[in-house]
Amino acid sequence: MSRDPVLTFTDKGIYCPAGDFYIDPWRPVSRALITHGHSDHARWGMGTYLATDAALPVMRHRLGDISAESIAYGQVRQIGDARVSFHPAGHVPGSAQIRVEVAGEVFVASGDYKVIDDGVSEPFEPVKCHHFITESTFGLPVFRWTPQVDVAAEINAWWAQCASVGKTAFLGAYALGKAQRLLSMLDPAIGPILTHGAVENTNAVMREQGITLPDTIQATADIDPKDYPGALVLAPPSALGSKWARKFGAQESAFASGWMALRGVRRRRAGDRGFVISDHADWSGLLWAIKETGAKNIYVTHGYMDIFTRYLNDNGWAAQVVPTQFEGESLDQGEEV
Repeated sequence: MSRDPVLTFTDKGIYCPAGDFYIDPWRPVSRALITHGHSDHARWGMGTYLATDAALPVMRHRLGDISAESIAYGQVRQIGDARVSFHPAGHVPGSAQIRVEVAGEVFVASGDYKVIDDGVSEPFEPVKCHHFITESTFGLPVFRWTPQVDVAAEINAWWAQCASVGKTAFLGAYALGKAQRLLSMLDPAIGPILTHGAVENTNAVMREQGITLPDTIQATADIDPKDYPGALVLAPPSALGSKWARKFGAQESAFASGWMALRGVRRRRAGDRGFVISDHADWSGLLWAIKETGAKNIYVTHGYMDIFTRYLNDNGWAAQVVPTQFEGESLDQGEEV
């Protein structure tokens, strides 16, 4: 007797018939399970939300008064005929892969993920499954990340150089996840760390959850830049070069993104520097994660979908492209959109 598949791909999102819920839906549905708080995965308008303990506070901050409950990593919940659990994705604090089991068949929807431990997010944990849904934001061999300690040294050396010649260093990164990771990499001995309001508001939510971050000062409209010589300002990419930023006078700007690995992208940006760092898995990380799941069936979402899928099929997996409305890492917005 045939039965419905564990997960299906619909025009509203990834749907589980056995549990009558959606994972990261992009249209309003009655029940949504959310991998993390970036706005292309956690959208307003769902009837109820389920997310990890660490993801839900940021979601409430961003989405307002929502009907939601939280779940601990590894806790198993029965929803209809589906057994569901959330497991660390390593993308940003609170991010999760969602494991769905129906009658012994297991899917894992990974959302966005990275496989290195950044010291702030809960480290990625491979989850065994038959079917794995993976992003491919950086699914090309050219994307191979430099160790975080080396990137931290590059950023701090650039900041110190700016401070030595009387310039403010502006560092662009989205407000949830990347900004907090960068804060953990900065050397406060170089100078004061100022933050754009979008970053500082997210910092406040995370500090309330017990996440340790360096001291920061919000760069409000009435702040006098002269009071903070040698400062680094952490802001969304869209704020760099704005009227708000220009009031700081002599300055240099830099972007922190995986896209900085492409020379053409670096040339097109207005920033003076580019630092290669991403909260998504690189080429090697994607392949390692897929191998660790043991899955034979791979569903490839946002990113270099066609190229990555072709590689997987040529190397022993049964892979297919799954169109979604997830967008991955952006340089032009205040966060991942």
